[in-house]
Amino acid sequence: MTLPSRRPPRAPDSPACTPPRAPRGRVLSPAGRRAAALGLAALTVLGAAAPPDTGARGIGDRLFPTLGNPGYDVMSYDLSLDYRGRNDRPLNAVTEITARATTELDHLNLDFAHGTVRSVSVEGLPARFERHGEDLVLTPAFPVFRGQELRIVVRHTSDPRGKADGGWVRTADGLAMANQADAAHRVFPCNDHPSDKAYFGFHITAPRNLTVVANGLPLGAGGRGPRRTWTYRTAHPMATELAQVSIGKSSVLPRRGPHGLYLRDVVPTADRKALAPWLAKTPDQVAWMERRVGRFPFESYGVLIADATTGFELETQTLSLFEKRLFTTKQLPAWYIESIMVHELSHQWFGDSVSPRRWSDVWLNEAHATWYEALYAQEKGDSRASMEARMRRAYESSDSWRADGGPPAAPKPPAPGQKIGIFRPAVYDGSALVLYALRQKIGSAAFDRLQRIWVARHRDGVANTADFLALASDVAGQDLSGFLHDWLYARHTPAMPGHPGWKTKAAAAKPAHGR
Repeated sequence: MTLPSRRPPRAPDSPACTPPRAPRGRVLSPAGRRAAALGLAALTVLGAAAPPDTGARGIGDRLFPTLGNPGYDVMSYDLSLDYRGRNDRPLNAVTEITARATTELDHLNLDFAHGTVRSVSVEGLPARFERHGEDLVLTPAFPVFRGQELRIVVRHTSDPRGKADGGWVRTADGLAMANQADAAHRVFPCNDHPSDKAYFGFHITAPRNLTVVANGLPLGAGGRGPRRTWTYRTAHPMATELAQVSIGKSSVLPRRGPHGLYLRDVVPTADRKALAPWLAKTPDQVAWMERRVGRFPFESYGVLIADATTGFELETQTLSLFEKRLFTTKQLPAWYIESIMVHELSHQWFGDSVSPRRWSDVWLNEAHATWYEALYAQEKGDSRASMEARMRRAYESSDSWRADGGPPAAPKPPAPGQKIGIFRPAVYDGSALVLYALRQKIGSAAFDRLQRIWVARHRDGVANTADFLALASDVAGQDLSGFLHDWLYARHTPAMPGHPGWKTKAAAAKPAHGR
């Protein structure tokens, strides 16, 4: 994610493809299902022990404790949406989830809000359901055993109206998604935490005069009459927060990137000509990133430009979301806008392919994206784009950022109703400063190896801060745990290696004392 309120500093002398479906596990026969249901009922009649509490649950994420759900692992989502041409009306939807139980379950929880649930089935049998806050609690007709694969089907609505705290974004001509952080459950029922990644399929029906695009690769669009259904599927697992569906009067502009990578940009048709010069930069930007961290990790990439006001840009997987006004403003230099494009592109490696295990690990996403944003700006920009100057300014402000929002790897929780409140300066430039310090400590060669090994080792997976500390120590051949722990968790910013003269603003304000 990039917050566009940031601006380049003033220079001293200047003016202002289809994945294989996971094999099915044991499925109860109709007779077996009836027997299981009757057995469960009999146990209830005979006075079996009361089932565990069926209220809201979570996996205990420090920043979002009620989100995510224990007891199962989602393997795939198949999301069907019916859009009737009005973005101020609920969409009819069906969400099919294939999951594997990781323990025995009498019930299971999904995260879901901003919609009405009409029915739920588990393995083809109707399941009881009830709402507890933003949890949808399901009680199957039979007990679930550990290792069992389940097909869960929820028929519901998906409501784009309501307060702007993530989920659907209403554009000038349709809809898009912005699900960070943990807001996908405002669109569809899910296990809404980046630690549980899954494959996605999308089937979106819309009026024929609209274009629909989603994550992954297109599998075609069909249908007779005034409506058609578009189908997309991802070839790599994805966190729920990275899901993207765009519906509107758009043009899809395909092209090829490095080694034949499928690139497709999505823009408002009316702005296609004006935006074309920006979109033409993506192939070279992909090649620029590949020279630094290795091959692009997904099946496709593109820029989705939406005529909407979000307050940020967002790295939705294979299709990054941008506000149109970023590219139409006359106040920003071209190199700066391009560096923001590279920020979201960098996230495809750092944050999308390698996702955070907990939201406190989000610094791993933003530190690296900000690092490559700054490195690109330094190469393409003017005197305002110096990496060292940017890091020195960050160092000066680092103590105040830590006081306001917490240190990089232990951000303070967001205020209620402001999920993106965790994206504070300490997570952006304050975290890139950690990487700068690490590079100063171990040297550029070891630092570059670390970056490549990190994204290769954890590709399509999740990782946390401890994983990064361990790998950094291994690559550098020295124990960096204490060094990095202070940079990531301390209240005050440590001394910068190689720059003994750098001071935080608070330290610089203290009067000197003689002996």
